[in-house]
Amino acid sequence: MVSEKEQLTDAVKFGIVAPSPDIPRNTNEQRLLYHQSELNTAIQYEKPKHTFRKTMQRACKCNPLAFLYRTIPILYWLPKYKWRSCISGDLMAGITVAIMNIPQGMAYGLLGNVAPVVGIYMAFFPVLMYTIFGTSPHVSMGTFGIVCLMTGKVVAYYGADEFLAANTNVTHNPELGPDFESYTNLQVAVTITFTVAMVHFVMYIFRLGIVANLLSETLVNGLTCACAFHVVGSQLKDLFGLPIAKRRGYFTLPLTLYDSVMALPLANKAAVSMSLICIVCMVINNEIIKPIVAKKTKIPIPIELLAVVLGTAVSYFGNFSEVFNITVVGHLPTGFPEPALPQFSLIRHIFTDSLMIAIISYVVTMSMALMLAQKNKYEIDGNQELLALGISNTVGSMFSCMPITASLSRSVIQEAVGGASQLASVVSCLILMCVLLWIGPMFSFLPKCFLASIIVVALKSLYMQVQNLPKFWRMSKWDGILWLLTFVTTTTIAIDIGLGAGVLLSIINLFYHGQYPYTCLLGSVPNTDLYLDMKRFKGAQEIAGIKIFHYCGSLNFATKAMFKHLLMKTTEMEPQKFSRKSVDSAENAEKLMPTKCIILDLAALTFIDPSGVTQLKLVQTEFKEKNVEFYVAGCSGPVYETLRLCDVEANKGTRFQVFPRVHDAVMFAKLTFFTENES
Repeated sequence: MVSEKEQLTDAVKFGIVAPSPDIPRNTNEQRLLYHQSELNTAIQYEKPKHTFRKTMQRACKCNPLAFLYRTIPILYWLPKYKWRSCISGDLMAGITVAIMNIPQGMAYGLLGNVAPVVGIYMAFFPVLMYTIFGTSPHVSMGTFGIVCLMTGKVVAYYGADEFLAANTNVTHNPELGPDFESYTNLQVAVTITFTVAMVHFVMYIFRLGIVANLLSETLVNGLTCACAFHVVGSQLKDLFGLPIAKRRGYFTLPLTLYDSVMALPLANKAAVSMSLICIVCMVINNEIIKPIVAKKTKIPIPIELLAVVLGTAVSYFGNFSEVFNITVVGHLPTGFPEPALPQFSLIRHIFTDSLMIAIISYVVTMSMALMLAQKNKYEIDGNQELLALGISNTVGSMFSCMPITASLSRSVIQEAVGGASQLASVVSCLILMCVLLWIGPMFSFLPKCFLASIIVVALKSLYMQVQNLPKFWRMSKWDGILWLLTFVTTTTIAIDIGLGAGVLLSIINLFYHGQYPYTCLLGSVPNTDLYLDMKRFKGAQEIAGIKIFHYCGSLNFATKAMFKHLLMKTTEMEPQKFSRKSVDSAENAEKLMPTKCIILDLAALTFIDPSGVTQLKLVQTEFKEKNVEFYVAGCSGPVYETLRLCDVEANKGTRFQVFPRVHDAVMFAKLTFFTENES
C-alpha cells in the first residue's frame, strides 16, 4: 500500500494537486499544479528565433508600392477621395482657414521679428508640401505662437535689422563680438527653419520620434503656458506704443516688464485706446457671441479678419501713422519671394535653439494630430510626420518662412467645419495666393497694435493653463513640481532654460522611480487563488510560514542593491535579526524565524540582466543558510529565459525553482511542508 507521503510526492512530481481541506483552492476552477519547466514542456514553449537572415528576408519582401504609399500618402488617399460627399466640406474648411490665416499669419510674423507677410508665406509654401507628405487629414499647418516666439527670440539675438535701422556704426548685436558676421532678421529666420528641417530628417532616419516622449504632457503644459506670458511681454511695446528697446538673453520677461512699467508715462494714448477697443470687442465675441453662433452654424465669425480690415480702413482714412504717431505694418510686397539658400555659416550658432524648436514643433504637431485621429478613428504615422515636417521646412527655408507647426485653433475649426482631407489646405493656399499676388499691399496701413491685440486674445487658452497646476498636483506631487519648475524657470530666466530644467527633472523622476520600485507583501484571499497587497486589502490574509514578496520594476545592475534591501526589510529577514549573539541554539533560531518559505512574485518585473540574476542567487543562498526556501513565480518569457541562461552559463550552485503563478508556488510549499510534518 502506498503511503500518504508517497502519494503527495507523486502529486507534486506529476502536477496533480491532492485534495485537502487545509489547502485553499479556487472553487470555480481546479487545475494541475505546475513548475514552470513542466508547463513549458506540456504546452510546447519555444523561444522566438531572430536571425539576421530572417530579418533580411523580411526586408526583401517589402512591397515597393506599399513603401511608396507610406512615403507619399497623397498617392494613396487622393485616388480614393470621395468627391461627391467630401468636396463641399473641404471647400468650406479651406475658405474658413484661409480667412483665419490672414490676420494670424501677419500677427505671428511680427511675433517672429520678421515682416508680417512671412506669416502668410508660412501658410502657403510649406503647407503645400505637408499636403503631399503628411498623414493627418485635419491638422492646419502654418504659424503657431510658441514656435514663432522661440524663433523670434533667436532672430532678435542674431539679427541685425534693429541695429541697421538705427543708422549707427553698430551692425549687429555687440554681445556677439566684433568679428561676428552681420545677418538680416530674415536670413536668421530661414536658417533656423533649414536647421529645424535637418533635425527632423535625422530624427526620421534614425526613428527618433520617441525622443519627444521625454516631453510629458505636464512639461509641455507648463512650458506653453509660460511661453504665452512671454508672448504678452513681447507685445507690450506695440500694445501701448512704448518707446522701449527689445531685451535679449536671459531674464527677458522680467526686464521687459520693468522697462514697460517705467515707460508707461510715455505710452501712446491712441495706441492704448485702439488696443483696448480691439481686445474688448474680440473678448466679447469669443465669450458671448461665438457660443451663441456656434449653436446655429459651425462657421465662426471671422473676428480677427474684421479687426484687420476695420483697423486698416480707419488707419488709412484717419492717417493715424502721422496724426497719432502710431506704428503701422508698412510696405507689404506683392508676389512670391525669390528662392534663396540659408546662411550655412550661422548654423553652428543657432543649432541648440533650432534643436529645441524642432522638438517642440514635432510634439505640438503630433499632439494635435493624435487628438483629431482619436476623435475620427484613424491612424497617424509619427515617423512619416517627421519626414513631412522636414520636407515642408526645407522648402519653406527657401521661400522666406519660419518653422511651421500645427495650429490648435485652426485645426479644430478645419475639422469642425467639415474638412475631410488636406484638400482643405489646398483651397486655403489658393486663396492666400491671391492675397500674396494682389491684396497684400492693402494691409500696409494696419496699426501694429491691432496685430498685438489679436495675438494676446488668441492665446487666452494658454494663459488659462495655469488652472491645471492644482489638477497636476492632486494627481501626482512629482507632476505638480515639474509643472511649477518648468513654468517658473521659463518665465523668469528663458525658454531654453525652462525646457532644459523640465527635461532634467523628468529624467530624475524616471531614475528615482526606477531606484525605488513598488513592493509589498501579498496575502491570500480565502477560498480563491488571488493574492493581494495586504496593506491595501485588509481582507487578504498572510499564509502561515510563507511570505509572498511582490516586486514591480526592473532588476539590473543599478537596482540590485535596492532590491535586496527592500526584500529583506519587507520580509523582516534583515541579517541583524539573526546575528550569532541572538541565535545561540537551533531552538532559538526556530523561534526567531517562523518563515519557512519566501515566494518572489515577478509578474510585474519588466527586465532582468545577469547582475540581477546574480543578486537573486546570492539572496537564495542566504535564505538557504537560514533554512528558508526561495521560490520564484510569475516570470514573463524573457525573464525566465534570462534566469535559465544564467543557470546554464554558471553551471554550478543552486537553481531557481520557478512557478508560472504565485498560487502554484504556494500550493507546492504547502504540500512540501505538509509532507515534512507528516514524516
